[in-house]
Amino acid sequence: SASFSPDGARVVTTTDDRSARIWNTRDGRLGVTLRGHADPVVVTALAPDGARVVTAFDDATAHVWDARDGRAQRALEGHTAPILAASFSADGSRLVTASRDGTARVWSVTDGRALATLTGHAGVVVAAAFSPDGGRVVTASYDGTARIWNAQTGALVRTLAGHTNAVDAAVFSADGSRIVTASDDRSARVWNAQDGALVATLTGHTDKVWIATFSPDGSRVVTASYDGTARIWSARDGSLQSTLPGHTVVVSAVAFSPDGSRV
Repeated sequence: SASFSPDGARVVTTTDDRSARIWNTRDGRLGVTLRGHADPVVVTALAPDGARVVTAFDDATAHVWDARDGRAQRALEGHTAPILAASFSADGSRLVTASRDGTARVWSVTDGRALATLTGHAGVVVAAAFSPDGGRVVTASYDGTARIWNAQTGALVRTLAGHTNAVDAAVFSADGSRIVTASDDRSARVWNAQDGALVATLTGHTDKVWIATFSPDGSRVVTASYDGTARIWSARDGSLQSTLPGHTVVVSAVAFSPDGSRV
């Protein structure tokens, strides 16, 4: 996997050699190598300020590292199955992890304490992300739902039900007012993050939709699919704006540029 810093200046990558590496994207130089994992690293994320990196792998533990010198800072232990996703809060003080054990967990980055356990999904939790203000977390699960949680208490706030197959991704818009989900049912859906109302259904892909994310201004959604295409949609009414063909196999990742002009 690969994860960029918010300013795009660095990227952290993983390989099968049980390490993660942080690179300078401007000149391609290797900055830091993170070593010490017992298994191949499968999850990475950079903190918003670029000061820390989280990595995770098959032993159900997440590790926090100093992104400047590669020193291990702490291990986050508590999940009982492999961690599939990890994301920092906007201020970098907390982490949320998603696991095959059917839960997500919120952690203090400072001391590694588990602050909340988000329990209630009936299947594997494959994605988790904070709202921009850090007050909520959205999770996606193979049980076919996304759920919104109170990030402080872990209480369930809302269940977003409507997909007919596994939900693979869920993220907030930049203003926190909406959520977009991607599903194996070949659709993506835009939801009102306050009341859980369905805003738009994005249909047209001919295979699983692996990922979906908003443009920086929230007006569009871009999706990536097993059908080999990425597509750009109106986030307001779900109308298709553009299909990006050319790939010959699964499109597994997609994102807008910071100014929203490119994908």
